[in-house]
Amino acid sequence: MQSPYQGVFFDLDGTLADTAPDLVAAANQLLIARKQAALPYELLRPRASAGARGLIAGAFGIDPEHPDFNLLRDEFFTNYENALLVNSVLFEGIDELLNQLDQANLPWGIVTNKSERFTHPLTEQMGLRQRAASTVSGDTTPHAKPHPAPILHAAKLAKIDPTKGLYVGDDIRDVVAGKAAGMKTVAAAYGYCGCAEPPETWGADFLVKTPHELFEIIFPAHS
Repeated sequence: MQSPYQGVFFDLDGTLADTAPDLVAAANQLLIARKQAALPYELLRPRASAGARGLIAGAFGIDPEHPDFNLLRDEFFTNYENALLVNSVLFEGIDELLNQLDQANLPWGIVTNKSERFTHPLTEQMGLRQRAASTVSGDTTPHAKPHPAPILHAAKLAKIDPTKGLYVGDDIRDVVAGKAAGMKTVAAAYGYCGCAEPPETWGADFLVKTPHELFEIIFPAHS
């Protein structure tokens, strides 16, 4: 199969993998430990793309400037690290898509703002890191998305010209970073999309509502 792209790069949480169940559980553990009621999953799910910062804001209504934030963040990290892969799964259609990319010898990679402490064990346990041409975390380079550095680094590791790459993500910062790196971008509207702006307004080159639609973008001649 032919593709107009030399490589495809994906955000992790909310794009490749539905990790919100375990992220939300780690946040609710914070509430339960403080004798507060756990919050509904649907309320916290959109905040999963923003990691600890977003989930703590959703659970406690505080930002990183608050004096209690660092303590809550560290406890959240411990909770999450102890239960990384309980209910997290690949989104439906993603495994099939990655198999098609592998069969077409089209390199693919992961670029996430998750720190390596969590990215490496999670992607290894999910069988992703072993297959990916590059896996770049939020602390792999000096900058995280929306800075283009992580995406450019992933392209370099995969030996891909970034201007011939495609980046897929479920947050506006993914589109901003992908464009800054010179890649075509896809807004994954099936993901968490936790920012205030709806995916249609992010300025992505493409918008998909299911992972299955990515095949049509990556292999347009076969769709």
